[in-house]
Amino acid sequence: MSDYRAPVKDMRFVMDELAGFKELAQFPEYADATPDLADAILDEAAKFTGEVLAPLNRVGDKEGCKLTPNGVTTPPGWKEAYKAFCEAGWNGVSSPADFGGQGLPDTLGVAVKEMVCSANLSFSLGPLLTTGAVEALITCASDELKAIYLEKMITGEWTGTMNLTEPQAGSDLALIRSRAEPQADGTYRVFGQKIFITYGDHDMTDNIVHLVLARLPDAPAGVKGISMFLVPKFLVNADGSLGARNDAYCVSIEHKLGIHASPTCVMAYGDNGGAVGYLLGQANRGLEYMFIMMNEARLGVGLQGIALGERAYQQALGYARERKQGRDAVTGEALVTLDKHPDIRRMLMLMKCRVEACRAMAYYASGLLDRAHATVNPENRQKSLFLAEFMIPIVKGGGTEMGIDVTSLGIQIYGGMGFIEETGAAQHWRDSRITTIYEGTTGIQANDLLFRKLMRDQGATAKVVFGEVYATAKALGASGKPELQAIGQRLGVALKAWTDASEWLAANAKTGLSGVLTAAVPYLHLAVTVCGGWFMGKAALAAAGYLDKGEGDQAFYRAKIATARFYADQMLPQATAYGETVRAGDAALAAIGDEVF
Repeated sequence: MSDYRAPVKDMRFVMDELAGFKELAQFPEYADATPDLADAILDEAAKFTGEVLAPLNRVGDKEGCKLTPNGVTTPPGWKEAYKAFCEAGWNGVSSPADFGGQGLPDTLGVAVKEMVCSANLSFSLGPLLTTGAVEALITCASDELKAIYLEKMITGEWTGTMNLTEPQAGSDLALIRSRAEPQADGTYRVFGQKIFITYGDHDMTDNIVHLVLARLPDAPAGVKGISMFLVPKFLVNADGSLGARNDAYCVSIEHKLGIHASPTCVMAYGDNGGAVGYLLGQANRGLEYMFIMMNEARLGVGLQGIALGERAYQQALGYARERKQGRDAVTGEALVTLDKHPDIRRMLMLMKCRVEACRAMAYYASGLLDRAHATVNPENRQKSLFLAEFMIPIVKGGGTEMGIDVTSLGIQIYGGMGFIEETGAAQHWRDSRITTIYEGTTGIQANDLLFRKLMRDQGATAKVVFGEVYATAKALGASGKPELQAIGQRLGVALKAWTDASEWLAANAKTGLSGVLTAAVPYLHLAVTVCGGWFMGKAALAAAGYLDKGEGDQAFYRAKIATARFYADQMLPQATAYGETVRAGDAALAAIGDEVF
């Protein structure tokens, strides 16, 4: 298997030119986020992920995790790698310095996270869930709980989980049955079973902090009656040392298609008298708090798809440059490497351009969150936050769907050898397949984009995005450069498809709900396609500027423009088709009875 090498140059370009990293230093809390510091961190992260985590990826896939009488054990090398990961400070790059983090912007942290996910997705899931739990605690935990748990979670000494799903309650959390009974000392006894709990148990740390959704005895029915509780694996004594084992146990682990080294646990709470838990925030607001974790996790899962796409692209490119098969279709030269064949080149470019487009979207969303966090002006803060929240389902849905497509293309480039496990190409596809499901399926992301983001402010945020896309298309058209003008023309047509589809959905949201719901996922694909073209266009403009000045790596900038042109020619025309699909609504389904299935 080819070694993973973090695409630091592209990451740095996207951070600076598309995500606004260079401008973050104007905010006092990000004053230390200098270009030199960013370079040093990315270089060190590239070394760590390439030398420590990437070699364990195959080991984890083959060995998996095991449930023993003493709990879940991780594959060989996992504990040592996690210890090195925490000692180097990678767990808290973007976490608050007040609690042991480095306090650096997400626009830098997202690149580190991508490297970790590319190098070893199964490993990355533990820190990802911990980061989400940290965000929830920062938002809604009492000062006492923050003092006990936050620093140890941010440094990675303890990990965190999120416990939503139950056997009868998947995406429909109104069906949750887990319960919490108040005790005289102010704690709660938690009872219930949770399934699909990532890193619900493991042997890398001596404590695990579970955030659990459950109902109080007097809670109202439905989602309005859900509260969130902190339930540690081991109780914590007043002096910070670990106390008694809590009544929270992993009773089984799932045997999965991929991410074998990430333990997916069935957790039982309260089988021996009740698990001690602590209410987080106010009663019956648990779902609201959980969405804090969910937004963090959804952005992270979108990044997973991007990371796996990058890893698969690197591996497929390495194989295509070495494997000799057939004649060159143009020169007639016999026995050329695969990368000389037009269809292979097409697939490689599809992999490359789609990964780069989705990377730009993810980093841009992270930059918006940085601004929302650091901006003092309330109006500017809300604008940045709304834009970030608008982008999150696009990043999650688009990044994960892209990851499946691109890792599948990687197998195709390998040919028959891609179907053989020893080459490693299949693992990326197997690992990617879960990403469109967990933390909200693609359908849930599509509904979120439509009903919670597009329509929540009468389309005002969407219009801001449309205006930015239009400005980019206009700048490309006015560039005087034929290759940029071609990109701008394609982007303008795609944008019209997106705005027309948005208007159709808004007009039919109340009177044709079934048609709107049928159109939701095609609309998400439309948004992803156009946003990808938007950022590829912006990248081409920035690259052209450097070429005109004769600055920097000229070959890199020429490749940026060529990749953007390929995206415009091969991907943006799909926007028109998606637009037509959206406006078709449920016309083909309306008259169909169940018998057709």
